[in-house]
Amino acid sequence: MLIEIYSMLLPIGLLDLCVSFYQWSCFPIYGIPKITRSEYIIFDRQELKYLDLISKFHCTYCAYGVGVVSFAKEVIASTEAYFCPIKHQKKKLTAHHQPWQQIAFEQEVGFDFDTKLNTMRTELNKVRKEMSKNGENQ
Repeated sequence: MLIEIYSMLLPIGLLDLCVSFYQWSCFPIYGIPKITRSEYIIFDRQELKYLDLISKFHCTYCAYGVGVVSFAKEVIASTEAYFCPIKHQKKKLTAHHQPWQQIAFEQEVGFDFDTKLNTMRTELNKVRKEMSKNGENQ
């Protein structure tokens, strides 16, 4: 299971490389302000004391993946704004379409991350099943 999840590391790394090169090489030509990559790729969860080493590694991978995709989205949106600033006829979906929950960064001493994570996963699966039963989000 972890192999499948981490198999995205190479494509994500290539996306990061390509989008960074694109911005570096094209934006100055057209005078498009550069997007600051470090504002999207944020590695800060390693500081959390309630995470074990494996969870910190997982969090690093996710922070990189989500950060690269967010960075790429901003670079592409800047390109669109420069070359084609016409609104779409249909509204674009920009927010998460899944009912994700998040755990606050800071937690009390003795916080059990694994128990909270398992509880959240169980609740999310219930919501997904209910949405599926109602024909939502298909």
